[in-house]
Amino acid sequence: MLYEYLAPLAEQYSVLNLFSYITFRSGGALATAFLICALIGEPLINWLRARQGKGQPIRDLSLEAQMSKQGTPTMGGFLIWIGLFVSTLLWADLHNPYVWTVMFVTVCFAMLGFLDDYAKVTKQSTDGVSAGARLGVEFLVAGVACAFIMGLHGAHTPLGHAEWGALNPLAEMIAQLAPATSVAPNPQSFAGGVAIPFVNDYFLPLGFGFIAFGMLVIVGAANAVNFTDGLDGLAIVPTIFAGMAYAFIAYLTGNFVFAEYLGIQFTPGAGELAVVLSALMGAGMGFLWYNTFPAKVFMGDTGSLGLGGMLGVVAVAVKHEFALVVIGFLFVLEAMSVMLQIGWFKITRKLTGEGKRIFKMAPLHHHFQKDGWPETRVVVRFWILSALFALAGLATLKLR
Repeated sequence: MLYEYLAPLAEQYSVLNLFSYITFRSGGALATAFLICALIGEPLINWLRARQGKGQPIRDLSLEAQMSKQGTPTMGGFLIWIGLFVSTLLWADLHNPYVWTVMFVTVCFAMLGFLDDYAKVTKQSTDGVSAGARLGVEFLVAGVACAFIMGLHGAHTPLGHAEWGALNPLAEMIAQLAPATSVAPNPQSFAGGVAIPFVNDYFLPLGFGFIAFGMLVIVGAANAVNFTDGLDGLAIVPTIFAGMAYAFIAYLTGNFVFAEYLGIQFTPGAGELAVVLSALMGAGMGFLWYNTFPAKVFMGDTGSLGLGGMLGVVAVAVKHEFALVVIGFLFVLEAMSVMLQIGWFKITRKLTGEGKRIFKMAPLHHHFQKDGWPETRVVVRFWILSALFALAGLATLKLR
């Protein structure tokens, strides 16, 4: 909003030229989101507490101090989303289709998480929306977003290749939404291609299989963050680090000079996602203000599903899907611990009649709690690992 109104006035008032810079608007988005969350956090938490009564149902995991969290309100993800959305509307270029695609996925996943949280609170049960129904909606939303992103990527390229002929109508239609970013100087920036790590200027052509691949990335990221959200402050800080890493990547991929120097995919218009991700960082820090141990509020699925979905769709939009495995490796570990635990239990029960476990408890953070680690030790050490993973992910940009 500020960009649309103030940037055109730069010829008259040179100071307003600052609003044309993504870096300046990213800083403004971060600060605005943090201040909004910090200011409205206490009233919103009190409002949630008054309406939820007993708060989020807590499963008895036989963990020290776990049941002491009974009564803590959930759906704190709303605090994140208020800060992020208001800040994005103020500072982002609202004519950029990538911004709205990311917002679409984020809102849909957040609302799905809200329905899950609402079911748990009203029923006072740990069972919310059925897993099948939730996954079905997630894949549907992700599929729509990936089809649109594929069209955007196609609009950036001269689709003269025969294999992309069927995409022309969609690409031409989407190009009208963003005429300023409808041409890319790099002819290898083609729709349906997936960048291969450590390889320069090569994209694995998946065709329309790109949509299925992107769906897996988005849904996988959403549920991986959801698995990680189990201790005070555990999920939000790795999300902030991942958002920071992808803000850099978005800025670099949206700048032809930097993209050419690094040998990475140039994606016109994707740089604007740095503003959105900066708003995410600011909102995340504002939420952490109230979510740090002992938490006054839980983000719930309202927060975790939306956050994971947002990271996933950004990774698809900037054509750095595989980088998410490194940047968000903590989320990968948490999700893998659950899958391995369940899979091994079922296999051993079928073979021996008695199911065995790999971990003392899954997700992984509960394993360390069972091993005697205090909650704060688990959280802080996982934060440190997430920072290292984010830096490692950024380092891969130059390893080509």
